[in-house]
Amino acid sequence: MEALAGLQVVDLSSTMTGAHVSQLLADFGATVVQIEPPGGSPLRAQPAYPFWGRGKKSVEIDLKIEADRATVRGLARRADVVLETFRPGVAERLGIGYQDLAHLNPRLVYASISGFGRQGPYAHVKGYEGVVMAKLGGFGVFNEMSARPGPAFSGVPWCSFAASQACLHGILSALFEREGSGRGQAVDTNLVQSFVSLDSVSWFFHLVCERFPDAYVPVNSYSDDGTPNSIFAYYVMAGLTADGQWLQFSQARPHLFRAFMRALGLEWMFEDPYWAGIPAFDDVERRNGLLDRMLEGVRKLTVTEWQDVFERDPDVWGEIFRRGPEVMDHPQLAFDQFPTEILDPEWGVVRQPGPLVRLTETPAQLDRPAPGLDEHRDEIRAAALAAAVDRGDGEPIPDGAEESGLPLAGVTILELAYLMAAPYGTAVLTDLGARVIKIEPFEGDPIRAMIPFPEAGGVKVMQGKESICVDLTTPEGQEIVHRIAAEADLVVQSFRVGVAERLHLDAESLRKVNPNLVYLNAPGYGIDGPCARKPAFAPCIAAAGGIGALLIGDSLPAGTDVDLAAIRQGARLLTGSTATMNAQADGFASLVVGTASLLGLLARERGLPAQQLLTTMLSSVSHALSLDIVRPSGGPVTPTADRDLWGYSARYRIYEANDGWVFLGAPYESEWAPLVKALSPYVDLTLDERFTTEDNRRHNDDALATVLAGVFKARSKTDWEDELLSADVACVAVSMESVESVMWSQHFGRAGGYIADVTHPTFDEHPRLAPLTRFSRSFTQALPGCLAGQHTDELLSELGYDDLTISTLRERHIVA
Repeated sequence: MEALAGLQVVDLSSTMTGAHVSQLLADFGATVVQIEPPGGSPLRAQPAYPFWGRGKKSVEIDLKIEADRATVRGLARRADVVLETFRPGVAERLGIGYQDLAHLNPRLVYASISGFGRQGPYAHVKGYEGVVMAKLGGFGVFNEMSARPGPAFSGVPWCSFAASQACLHGILSALFEREGSGRGQAVDTNLVQSFVSLDSVSWFFHLVCERFPDAYVPVNSYSDDGTPNSIFAYYVMAGLTADGQWLQFSQARPHLFRAFMRALGLEWMFEDPYWAGIPAFDDVERRNGLLDRMLEGVRKLTVTEWQDVFERDPDVWGEIFRRGPEVMDHPQLAFDQFPTEILDPEWGVVRQPGPLVRLTETPAQLDRPAPGLDEHRDEIRAAALAAAVDRGDGEPIPDGAEESGLPLAGVTILELAYLMAAPYGTAVLTDLGARVIKIEPFEGDPIRAMIPFPEAGGVKVMQGKESICVDLTTPEGQEIVHRIAAEADLVVQSFRVGVAERLHLDAESLRKVNPNLVYLNAPGYGIDGPCARKPAFAPCIAAAGGIGALLIGDSLPAGTDVDLAAIRQGARLLTGSTATMNAQADGFASLVVGTASLLGLLARERGLPAQQLLTTMLSSVSHALSLDIVRPSGGPVTPTADRDLWGYSARYRIYEANDGWVFLGAPYESEWAPLVKALSPYVDLTLDERFTTEDNRRHNDDALATVLAGVFKARSKTDWEDELLSADVACVAVSMESVESVMWSQHFGRAGGYIADVTHPTFDEHPRLAPLTRFSRSFTQALPGCLAGQHTDELLSELGYDDLTISTLRERHIVA
């Protein structure tokens, strides 16, 4: 039996975000009905559609016609989930909002995803990824990956994929809660908070700089002249090999960095007085000198020779910057048999990513292709009509009626994981009510010391948790964890391969004490295979998964005759693409860990066996970048940013205003007339033959961009935002403030309800990101982070240890 078999899903969305949500539901057995507008969903024009649409059914529906809206209402009567990605208020105006459907079906879970959420000054704005990124300051974050000044367009769907996972958290937890209450509810999330959730340590780095401006000043990884400003420029350096290929190294711990320097032939520098303190130097000369020596060291070997180094020394690791479909040729994905081939009726055999999560007992079934347009018309319309005849209308359900508690109340999670990817995945579940008990070494999770201020690196991933410090190498320490596991529902572990087994904390060992335990492995690469033992830090996963190449495009120097100055420039650009703190590969992986955890818990709650699950950082990124990775032979072309990283096209790109920049998001033919009208006081686009038809506009896209660039340059960014938004054209001023400054502002972050205030043991009162999902009945909670071992004594007492035993365990250094 499949994990979600029997569930009925009505998908009203026409965005990649919604497609990712319903695809996971379809992969695991839900019947997904894809509602498409006349002529078909715009997703069909994308090369990844055979992947996004697999396993679904299609019906063409015109929501402007009452009879077709009645069909949607009929389907909703028997549905378990309805999904929509309209702007707030649109579904309600069509008579298919939550209140319209809930009285027809009180068990319905109704999920909504919007760009800016349902409150605040931008709630009505079209929620395109680029528009959200522009307002948040996201394009300013990525300016380090561009050789020119100003904001840089990001082609990675950071907001969209993150929002799909946040929505899945809401849907799966609402379905979990429904197993007990019997009631459905509305679930709501947005792209703004979803993007900010991807941040690793930037939020608290910003907080430290705000609190202590005389001691800490925020700087980019590199200065304007290319000088490294941070040790991470060396720890996560990209370099060009002797045969002209870029490698992303990821030596983000001191012992790994030393191993890398040994491989470069530079270990002697640790003993040389001139290089004392390596790699942290105050002076520019040594910072630049170290970078030059390291880049020259990388260039002495070919890719093949570097791979020999990686085989000899497991502490040295680097990844080739893969592009598009090359990602699925990664040796680890091949070993895991992750890529799958599905025969598509339109495009033939299409190679695509396998399931987002692997379940041992109820695996995904990927044997159905994406549907043809309106392929299931008769079947679906007949089902809607039958449902309308079967069931009468009930009474409307007032908003907030029958409020319940936290959707995951009573769920206990044992966390055996370090750093960001897995630990933040469990942190988001504390917002939904799960109890997470984190096992830490005496010195704490290494992420706590990731930036040079106590605790700042780890506050985010510790939110809502209870921490106990245990020496896991001792039998007594292992017994403590076994006692916790005996009462837990889920274990999440991401230790390097073999560690859990050596410590008797693997699935087999822990399920002996608790057979009903769901066990999630969440490694970087895998639990076996060629890369399973390699250190998996975000920059390497970003290179292997295609993030770096997609962001940089063709602007990167390559070949065997590149001089050192150009290599330095390339290394700086690549660091800006793979190692920015605001959006990294492990952010994607974290949210997928949350999704996987909930899927396993829901399957068990539905009466299926407790089982093992697997998700990896690399497979998560391949799903997130499916728009670039899936390319059917002879299919449509993947959109790519221009060489200067302004955007995709004349109608979806950054433009310079007279005091900054604006972002225009009007990519569809239906948006041309409103754009022309809004710009008519400044330019008459109706007279130019190059732009009279959609085909002409696409053929003359560069010319259109030139015309629009001249128009936007004439006025201020705020004037353009005010005027075009009032005409319902998505054009906003590009923020060059930090994302944190934007989010903490009264007019944006607080007005949008995106943040909450908490009190932390180290930072006292501070803002944190509010829970990513909101519910109409259930509550959420926003809790602060904890210190390492903060709950050791109370947890031991709860497990039945008396005061004397606890004291003895401390004296023997079993706990701390």
